[in-house]
Amino acid sequence: MSTSLIWFRDDLRVTDNPALLAACNAGNAVALYVLDEESPGVRPLGGAGRWWLHHALEDLRLELERLGIPLILRRGAGTGVFSDVMDAVGATSAFWNRRYGGAERAVDTSAKEWAVERGLHAESFQASLLHEPWQISTGQGTPYQVFTPFWRALSALNFRAPLDAPDAGHGFLGALPASDRLGDWSLLPDAPDWAGGLRTAWDPTVAGGREALADFLDGVVDDYAADRDRPDKPGTSRISPYLRWGQLSPFEVWHSLTDTRSDGAAVFASQLGWREFCWHQLFHHPTLATDNLRPRFDDYPWRWPSSKSEGSAVESSANTMLHAWQKGCTGIPLVDAGQRELWTTGFMHNRVRMVAASFLVKNLGIHWRVGEEWFWDTLVDADAASNPANWQWVAGSGADASPFFRIFNPLTQARKFDPESKYVSQWVPEFLLPGYPEPIVDLLQTRREALAAYDLTK
Repeated sequence: MSTSLIWFRDDLRVTDNPALLAACNAGNAVALYVLDEESPGVRPLGGAGRWWLHHALEDLRLELERLGIPLILRRGAGTGVFSDVMDAVGATSAFWNRRYGGAERAVDTSAKEWAVERGLHAESFQASLLHEPWQISTGQGTPYQVFTPFWRALSALNFRAPLDAPDAGHGFLGALPASDRLGDWSLLPDAPDWAGGLRTAWDPTVAGGREALADFLDGVVDDYAADRDRPDKPGTSRISPYLRWGQLSPFEVWHSLTDTRSDGAAVFASQLGWREFCWHQLFHHPTLATDNLRPRFDDYPWRWPSSKSEGSAVESSANTMLHAWQKGCTGIPLVDAGQRELWTTGFMHNRVRMVAASFLVKNLGIHWRVGEEWFWDTLVDADAASNPANWQWVAGSGADASPFFRIFNPLTQARKFDPESKYVSQWVPEFLLPGYPEPIVDLLQTRREALAAYDLTK
């Protein structure tokens, strides 16, 4: 039989993987994963993402071994590595699941052009999103900027059922080219090893994702509508990193929810819709992580911490405040709890994410990009679409964003969603002790300053 190549990316699973099925049907399959930190515009992973990727690739290798399919690991520019491995194994066809960021699409287009020029077959599939971002648009033919009509259009579609894993016996049997050692990529921290909390909090495998989904559907989902905003309760799914790395398929999750048929499942389905909305934005706005979607915010007087040892007094103050925010030492209990949960576990409850982000942007006046970059580095579920889209939503600069004057009051939010301070006490045990520090800023004063600055922008 001919040889086919399956190129894995953010789809680290063997079930419901149409590209893998196609590769097995086309020939003796060999798998490839490329750690691409060299292609123009491709964003290097943050520290928490690198930790998760290491374990996900270990798990993927074991899953592929059960199917008899070898996995080659390479580091380098995506198209160059892809073409080298195709030549080395003598593959006549290649398959992958589509990506939607601008830089990633450019890499995939280049790889397909390389294959076609040589008379090889290259084919891509939909596997990471329920919809293709170009498939739905407003009545005027433009991308959606408001979630509700987007969700109405998306949820009216029919989504395919999840696909089974391929049968064993379709693996490549020839001589394999050299593969990198996963350990040589240094994805795991060691000096120091700060990942102890991540190891305690997560099982970064496909089995871990399936268990998290099963636990959510076995009772938690019933109260999801009421409890999803309560960080003091186990009311959320915790499947977001498994979706981010493709260890769970959105089709698998969607059909699991529709089979459940509860009010909570319907509410959670809309959260899947928000994920799709974020990717819809990134596809149509590839600079989502760097450029305000609303140009008015280009004139807002954001504060930027200085990366230099000597900066202005304003930059020095911003540096001090940013450091306090990152370390959970702001004197605002709910913000501090969220930041410490993040640093320890690589995760933060979504309600607290909004509060912490609002505090950084609107009370400290620091640009949303600074917070987005911190979350990119520390969240295990940070992806190229949801992370910047959600930060722009909080800042008011994004699609269907919260109006700028809606500034989260972290004290009010704590009273409403953590009424007995269980969440705060877990992560900030000194909160109830004498000597807990005063807030680094006055919430009311900084709110007034933010609104005044916004009124002056054009």
